[in-house]
Amino acid sequence: MMEEVPPVTYPSGIARPIFDVTGIDAEVMVLTGMSGAGRTRAAAALADLGWYVVDNLPPQLLAGLVEMVGRGRYERLAAVVDVRGGHFFQDVEAVLDDLEARGIAVRLVFLDASDATLVRRFEEARRPHPLQGDGTILEGIARERTALAAVRERATEVVDTSRLNVHQLRDVMTEVAGEGERPLQVNVQSFGFKNGAPHDADFVADVRFLENPHWQPELRPLTGLDAPVRDFVLASDGAAEFVDGYAAVIAGVLDRYRAHDKHSVTIGVGCTGGKHRSVAIAEELARVLQERGYQVRVTHRDRERR
Repeated sequence: MMEEVPPVTYPSGIARPIFDVTGIDAEVMVLTGMSGAGRTRAAAALADLGWYVVDNLPPQLLAGLVEMVGRGRYERLAAVVDVRGGHFFQDVEAVLDDLEARGIAVRLVFLDASDATLVRRFEEARRPHPLQGDGTILEGIARERTALAAVRERATEVVDTSRLNVHQLRDVMTEVAGEGERPLQVNVQSFGFKNGAPHDADFVADVRFLENPHWQPELRPLTGLDAPVRDFVLASDGAAEFVDGYAAVIAGVLDRYRAHDKHSVTIGVGCTGGKHRSVAIAEELARVLQERGYQVRVTHRDRERR
């Protein structure tokens, strides 16, 4: 049964909503901090890690969101709460007190940066500071620091982004979230050139130089997933050398992709129709990449086409 909540109000005068978080075991993070310190990028990094992320949330709605998400299929919630909330933001500490009193542990992550860095970022973006008004960017920053002083003091983690680029910030947020780096997802897709190359392919390999099983009557009805076709293709002159060499080249690139915030790579392997050679080579390439430690998914776009 839902616990009775006294009809009190937050400091803003807004009535405290009734909510029930009994039995909820969700991980909750409130992401706040200085405007221009990277909240949007940090929130995107958490979303990539599978967190349910809500940006610019009025703090009074946090309890209801915890209840909704906690009883849904999500176990990790991150809410971006900051001075853009205006009048609503003054209630953030009272809301956190409410949640903690109800047994919901909230991690408060505060993003900060030096005044000089914040000024430079606002000038580069050519946007005013949300608290700037008719004054200067520095005056807006000073007002924000005053408004956030108590919240910063309460923070579980303070992240200074002054010297971080977007990729380094992602790495820091991955560490803050307590997760290791997600493996790069490698998608290997066979296709037929006569149907067009995949639009989302990062790399395209053309294996039409291999001997074509289509001209073997007993192999024509089969596909590259069938052992006779697979063996025929892999025994073709140059097939083994191509797979080993291409895998080595691709591996050298994949090892560097995560440093550039890339989460998945699609490798297209094409032959004429997408039924025989490309299917067999795609499967073999995927096997070799898996042996090298990559997380690989294989699909065959045109295998069933006539």
